[in-house]
Amino acid sequence: EVQFAESGGGTVQTGGSLTLSCVASGFSFENHVMSWVRQAPGKELEWVSAMHRDGEIAYYADSVKGRFTISRDNAKNTLYLLMTKLKPEDTAVYYCARGYSGAPPWGPGTQVTVSS
Repeated sequence: EVQFAESGGGTVQTGGSLTLSCVASGFSFENHVMSWVRQAPGKELEWVSAMHRDGEIAYYADSVKGRFTISRDNAKNTLYLLMTKLKPEDTAVYYCARGYSGAPPWGPGTQVTVSS
């Protein structure tokens, strides 16, 4: 069974930083592109970032480019998202997913709240 466990969220002030982690299980992590998506209250799901299997190629939404950095540790089946210069509009529940598009299944997600 494919499972994800996201962690690392919290409440920070504008301009702060957080690092999210996602531990994956139930599939061959090293053979899949992995991505992050987020869901803000009352808004549609937003794709945030994706990383190629080998960790060499990354993609970012324009809204986070230059502020967020995706990375992965295939030995630990773990995906990361370093978020810097956080803005109130980054407030959302963040999920990791298998594949470029960020489609389900997801884990429970981790809440990120950025206060102004």
